[in-house]
Amino acid sequence: MNEPVFIIPLWADLTAVALGGVQGALFASGFRGQRRLDLLGVAIIGVVVGMGGGLIRDLLLNVAPTTLQSNWYLLTATGAALFGMLLAGVFQRLNALIVGLDAVVIGMFGAFGTSKALALGLPVVPAVFVGVCAAVGGGILRDMIMGLPVAIMHVGSLYAVAAGAGCLVLAISQQLGLNVVAASAIGILVTAVIRLLAVIFDISLPEQRALYRRKVAVETSTIPIVKP
Repeated sequence: MNEPVFIIPLWADLTAVALGGVQGALFASGFRGQRRLDLLGVAIIGVVVGMGGGLIRDLLLNVAPTTLQSNWYLLTATGAALFGMLLAGVFQRLNALIVGLDAVVIGMFGAFGTSKALALGLPVVPAVFVGVCAAVGGGILRDMIMGLPVAIMHVGSLYAVAAGAGCLVLAISQQLGLNVVAASAIGILVTAVIRLLAVIFDISLPEQRALYRRKVAVETSTIPIVKP
């Protein structure tokens, strides 16, 4: 019996890769002093951000990496990164555009990852996990290459939460019979909205230390205090 085949439209995949490449270039352009990057460094960061999510997705699904099956992926990621570097000054003055771009990129990679996992027969929960890994994978690889703390591990980032919510909505929508295009559009929208709201209203998950303090307060409140 042949394995199910899921094909992401090339134009859609390249759009996500290009947006990721621009995003990577804008990130790289923010470094100054000894950490500043040359053309090659910017191109590498663009390729990592643009293609990293897709590579991680396909490795988890144990299929041939789609991004390595065509010349267009590397060319698109590199070209988008260099384009983003040349116009970094313009883009950085359009902060709202950058935030929106970031949210859409996360949503697209998450939607593609979850849809492909479901098409290959994975249950909902593992499919959502694959989608989240695809959504945040490029950023994780970028931070590791640059020797930086991984962004999604720290307070103030709702990347994984936003991606997880969008991927879960997508998976449930498909299970309820919605076609893959409509479900993907809804998933991308949910991810983008949650991410944008998190940035606008400075929403984040509780800090580990805050949870620890709350735990201590609850435990100590049960200890009777004997007053003299």
